Amino acid sequence: MTRRGSVGLLAVVAATGFALDQGTKEWALAALEPGQPRELIGTLLQLRLTFNPGAAFSIGTNATWVLTIIACVVIAFTIYSARKLRSRVWALGLGLLIGGALGNLTDRFFREPGFGKGHVVDFLELPNWPIFNVADICVVTAACLIALLSIRGIGLDGTKVTEDAPAHSRQVSDDE
Repeated sequence: MTRRGSVGLLAVVAATGFALDQGTKEWALAALEPGQPRELIGTLLQLRLTFNPGAAFSIGTNATWVLTIIACVVIAFTIYSARKLRSRVWALGLGLLIGGALGNLTDRFFREPGFGKGHVVDFLELPNWPIFNVADICVVTAACLIALLSIRGIGLDGTKVTEDAPAHSRQVSDDE
């Protein structure tokens, strides 16, 4: 895959993830009351509007501005890394990462209690699991995909080192 095609796919995935996240959050704010659960699929999946000042599992609730800075750095580094991108699968993973990070970062910038310290809108609840949102789904899916690609030894350029070839010719494309 070309760099242009990979970066284009990354941009489409990021924009789609961001739009779905922000759209579902606006819906949740209009349709749900804080602390009032609504069954969606019985007790398996409920809707429960909350506002999270921290990260996953409400870690870092007193350091919201640090989380904002970390999200900005992750997004900037991911965009910088995209210059090496030649893989559809990596484009998907990095697009999900950027879309999810931008979704929650938008909340940090524009929601109460103020710029850089805003609380993230969460509304999806599974049994025995913290409440989350579409951006969180994007970030977790991206992390799993990136971990799998890394374990398999597939680089951003879509090549993989194989065991049975000489070191100088060990690359095969993940897009083949």
